[in-house]
Amino acid sequence: MKTFQIRNLRGTGAEMTCCLREQTPAIPNRMRRPAVLICPGGGYQYHSLLTSDPPAMEYLAHGYHVFILWYSLRRTPAEPPLYLTPLLQLSAAVMEIRAHGEEWGVLPEQLAVCGFSAGGHLAASLTVHWNHPRLTALQDTGSGLNRPSGAVLCYPVITAGEKAHRDSILALTGGDPEWNAFFSLERHVTPETPPCFLWHTMEDGLVPVENSLDMAAALVRAGVPAELHCYQRGGHGLGLCRQETRISGIEGRLSENWLAHSMDWLDSLFGFER
Repeated sequence: MKTFQIRNLRGTGAEMTCCLREQTPAIPNRMRRPAVLICPGGGYQYHSLLTSDPPAMEYLAHGYHVFILWYSLRRTPAEPPLYLTPLLQLSAAVMEIRAHGEEWGVLPEQLAVCGFSAGGHLAASLTVHWNHPRLTALQDTGSGLNRPSGAVLCYPVITAGEKAHRDSILALTGGDPEWNAFFSLERHVTPETPPCFLWHTMEDGLVPVENSLDMAAALVRAGVPAELHCYQRGGHGLGLCRQETRISGIEGRLSENWLAHSMDWLDSLFGFER
């Protein structure tokens, strides 16, 4: 495996960790591979390490290249809201990976974003706003080079409405009603939104399950391919749903299935055969 860091990604201030499977003639059918770009959670206030390295290692073992985006944060309420900054950074990361597709062995049409909690909001923001004038006025996106091929949204923050995770939304918008409407992502799904896989727990007391339910309903209305898994037990911030996140027993085993289901879904989306 080849691992390296990109700093100040395309001048956006973000960093990206790149984890590439080796290209070798000994594996001739895998000179180029699909890729997953992970956005860790943390309420736009910190980066949750439980939602960066652990899922990255799993997708790597499955045969994908993996990237982790360290996007900008609002660490204290005294700092200005983030507004478009994380979205511009994720958009730049997608384009950077595609620009190096041949060099890094990435199949550019098989690049998914994956996000947890607030990172799920960021990933979902790019799925609905990849061609929004607010974004394209600030960044040359090459007529869609920033559009993900698909998205894996793990207990995502979606809405800025009644069921919002207020701290995440405040970090982005400062409470501005116009920006709240922009970042209520369930309102902006169109037929051009990429396919999405979502999972959540019914007991999530931090980011209510309605975030995923409403997003899934919007995807269905728009005719966008989608898959939704809701697990009865759990809570929030479960990552891989293993002992490292203090969930075990039958509850952990049931919700842990999300990872295999997401891999199956991505494999089907990309036509990837192990």
